[in-house]
Amino acid sequence: MRAPLSVVIPTLNAGSDTAATVASLYEGLENGMLRDLVISDGGSDDGIQTLAEDLGARFVTGPASRGGQLIRGADIADGVWYLFLHADTVLEPGWTTAVGEHFSKHPDKAGYFRLAFRADGFSPWIVALWANARSHLFGLPYGDQGLLISRTLYRDCGGFPDSPLMEDVAIARKLKGKLRQLNATARTGAEKYQAEGWFWRGAKNMWTLARYFLGESPETLSEQYRK
Repeated sequence: MRAPLSVVIPTLNAGSDTAATVASLYEGLENGMLRDLVISDGGSDDGIQTLAEDLGARFVTGPASRGGQLIRGADIADGVWYLFLHADTVLEPGWTTAVGEHFSKHPDKAGYFRLAFRADGFSPWIVALWANARSHLFGLPYGDQGLLISRTLYRDCGGFPDSPLMEDVAIARKLKGKLRQLNATARTGAEKYQAEGWFWRGAKNMWTLARYFLGESPETLSEQYRK
């Protein structure tokens, strides 16, 4: 039986984060789960193509837009299951057990990981607690929690929109009732929270989400979000 899982990572000057993320995937390679790794770049100048070649990954490049990058990555992935993963999200050991269980018991659903930050203290803990509660109560996991989805379900729901922001919320809304949390943890980078402050970054995220639900375009939100 051929390995079922393709991992798709969108990058844009992600630097050393990508190497740490890829290192956490070796568990899937060792147990025969990982079929291919796709790095979908948005025009980086940090040597990511060389890294992809050294890793034996497939590499595709195009305009910087996370939604578009995820679409291009899925288009060339060979697996019957996709795992979309941010470049700064590291999977904790044991993730393949949870993914394998999902394959066998929940093939008609998509999965996402529990969120934690690669930072210590009360603030990272409380923000992660809220993120996990939001995912469970409202069915809105963000992209830094990963998305595990079969190729069939991905195509049936229409996949990601080609948008620079909120592509993760858009696909989660399409998958309403078909999302479940995996019994494994993904640790994501905390640099933006540490630079802006945990409270202000969290409030900014919530305000951006509210404006999206009120009809603001992802393009406008992305421009203002990155300021």
